[in-house]
Amino acid sequence: MTTPAAPGPEPAVLDLAADLPDLLQAVCDVESVSGAETRLADAVEAALGACDHLEVLRDGDAVVARTHLGRASRVVVAGHLDTVPLGRRPDGSPNLPTWRTGAGADEVVHGRGTCDMKGGVAVALSLAAALEAPTRDVTWVFYDHEEVDAALNGLGRLVERHPDWLAGDVAVLGEPTSAAVEGGCNGTLRVEVVLTGVSAHSARPWRGVNAVHAAAPLLALLAAHDAGEREVDGLVFRQSLQVVGISGGTAGNVVPDRCVVTINHRFAPDRTLAQAEADLRALLAGYEVHRTDGAEGARPGLDRPAAADVVAATGEEPRAKLGWTDVARFSALGVPAVNLGPGDPLLAHADAERCPVADLHRCAEVLRTWLTGEPGVGAPSSAADRAPSGSIGA
Repeated sequence: MTTPAAPGPEPAVLDLAADLPDLLQAVCDVESVSGAETRLADAVEAALGACDHLEVLRDGDAVVARTHLGRASRVVVAGHLDTVPLGRRPDGSPNLPTWRTGAGADEVVHGRGTCDMKGGVAVALSLAAALEAPTRDVTWVFYDHEEVDAALNGLGRLVERHPDWLAGDVAVLGEPTSAAVEGGCNGTLRVEVVLTGVSAHSARPWRGVNAVHAAAPLLALLAAHDAGEREVDGLVFRQSLQVVGISGGTAGNVVPDRCVVTINHRFAPDRTLAQAEADLRALLAGYEVHRTDGAEGARPGLDRPAAADVVAATGEEPRAKLGWTDVARFSALGVPAVNLGPGDPLLAHADAERCPVADLHRCAEVLRTWLTGEPGVGAPSSAADRAPSGSIGA
């Protein structure tokens, strides 16, 4: 006799008409650590599928919904559904389900995903359902596998399989920015520098050549190097060049004959990945250098009218995104993109991840104004009301 399979979890249901903090909690409480996004993707697809003004498409656990109103321009609003693994609350319990503290202007939603980046997802879902006749056609994109290897990234999969689904004049990625516009993103390059020596007994080191010691001039060169700042499309991108790892040695009594120094370079988006690599190799002339990873940056594109309109809707000066985000994938398609989402980016992946409710309303107001030309009905906050935060990405 066959034993029936244990029933799976009940399908998740999202009420897109709920208040934003309630919707954020509902989205976050459907646990969706990378690789386990199906249940949340099902809920997103079902909720958007109930909206008569939207065409809903799906590829794996990526869900796309779009209007077809014949507007003069089309814009894209995107966010990823997955999170990093659960962390711990101060009492040691998991940081899901979510919980709230404070009240009024000080109310905060806590828990995994509230900042990175289901706050942005909740705002997008709410507006996707509510805005039946925006002044621009809108494509809403909710995708999987952002927090893991780039080869698995759901947005990258859409770029390869369905680039037409992502067509638009400009894109907004709901990564946390404390509700300010962060334009473009730095590119990233990782290399390994291999130094070789000759092994010997550590009691007789003159018989060998210590490869770890040979790294000293390289480390001094990198420690003294200032990668500098570069202005791109009116925004200042701070660059960095850092040693992020070093390995060498085989035993406690052997002079090491090999040492590997790992270097990460974050470069401004006015250079391509190939140009950044060539510049780095020139700096490291004479060393054995192997590239292990790299990704293009993205120019802010704030000269495009649709992008400038996003900035105008915030009423604030934009900043440069100093980390790498998926705006670069849109840039590769010729779609300029900016980052705009609730939550402090410095809290992404932290056990203490949280999102101010004021940020949710602020982002909803900005996007509503941008998409309709009319102010939203949320609870906006001024720049002075929000604490400054760092700009950081992957």
